[in-house]
Amino acid sequence: MSIPPRAPSEAPAPSASAVERRRHRGGTPIQIGLLGCGTVGGGVLRLLADNARYLGERAQAPLVVRRVLVRDLDKERVAECDRALLTVNPADILDDPAIDLVVEVMGGEDPAGAYVTRAIEQGKGVVTANKMLLAMRGPALVDLAIERRVDLAFEGAVGGGIPIIRTLREAFAGDWVESLTAIINGTCNYVLTRMREGGVSLSAAITEAQAKGYAEANPALDVDGHDAAHKLVVLAMLAFGARVDHRAVFVEGIRGIDETDHVFAERFGFAIKHLAIGRDLGASIELRVHPALVPKSSVLANVNGVLNAIHLEGRALGPSLVYGRGAGDLPTAVSVVADILDVARSIVAGVAGLQTRGITMIPRPLLPMSEVTSRYYLRFPVADRPGVMAGLAGPLGEAGVSIEQMVQQGASGSGAAPVDVVMITHRAREGSLREALAQIEKQPFMIAAPRLLRIEDR
Repeated sequence: MSIPPRAPSEAPAPSASAVERRRHRGGTPIQIGLLGCGTVGGGVLRLLADNARYLGERAQAPLVVRRVLVRDLDKERVAECDRALLTVNPADILDDPAIDLVVEVMGGEDPAGAYVTRAIEQGKGVVTANKMLLAMRGPALVDLAIERRVDLAFEGAVGGGIPIIRTLREAFAGDWVESLTAIINGTCNYVLTRMREGGVSLSAAITEAQAKGYAEANPALDVDGHDAAHKLVVLAMLAFGARVDHRAVFVEGIRGIDETDHVFAERFGFAIKHLAIGRDLGASIELRVHPALVPKSSVLANVNGVLNAIHLEGRALGPSLVYGRGAGDLPTAVSVVADILDVARSIVAGVAGLQTRGITMIPRPLLPMSEVTSRYYLRFPVADRPGVMAGLAGPLGEAGVSIEQMVQQGASGSGAAPVDVVMITHRAREGSLREALAQIEKQPFMIAAPRLLRIEDR
């Protein structure tokens, strides 16, 4: 199924006849090529079929699926599809001059990246739900789409059916996003919710999520935080106009969280959530993905299960929240079909590429994690013996880290059984805190490495 990628400099511009054909519509069907026919692709086919009349009226032209690229012609499909449309040859879609719009729902960087590049080079509009591809190649693909004067639409790449991309591109066009705080991985959110509400272990919650179809057989991309990081990079393209190397984003998953942390979080008035955080600091931007404590009274603390939410702070507008189902066949397919409709309208109106030309990005440096400031939750598994408190407080004080609250959980005075000492700090610089923790970890009373969780209460 692979085709060799063509360098942008070698790609011919769309022919005059191709451009002219895309300006002419007047009821002529918009021909669609679908790359991938898995869960999301099946949802797209279902929505296009079920809503064909309505969508055609909105686009002022029928939307017709011309070809569907699959890996296996004999595999049973999630959605009903005319078998005559199926192909295993990508050229049947990418090199077909009759196809106006390519929809990529394969996932992954390759071969999807080569296919999307070739489609844009051929002057076709592209709709994709591929957050990994956009995180790794998004700016280059946007640049190529602008050069070829076609649309590249990607609402389905972040937040499933939540209209976050459209909100950033359109609703915030007259404002500037100063910060975003988001729950954008349903697997992590489900697992943490079950641990907190059901009292189950991390491994048990992951197994349960897999049984319900909320987690992959190999859940690493989700539970290690990389899926959320890909989505954060895509959001930063629109929220902060940033070209970011996805490898530079700080990423931490949820594997280190256990039931004890949920108990202490509850005691201090917090819930643990896996967050994607972005802030525009002017000279730099702050992008990080990690579990954090959020106040139980906050909106994000009450986003549970597989639901997603993105909290935005606009310079003029102030706070805004988008919330809903962040994954699944139909929620994601709803966003993909909405993009298909937008791109089709642009083709019919003769203004293809207008949406993409509104995306502007520049390289922006990331604030190092050592310079991030936050309040912190610290849990120290220690031997219960004299001198422990001084051994903890001394290095923290020398690093300028002030303790706001502290509790000790477990036996007291026995000297045998280990206990947990838990602290909530005032706001501190992370680099200074890390230096103190490195000193504390060497102390003979430490039973295991300290647990650090950031507190997001801004």
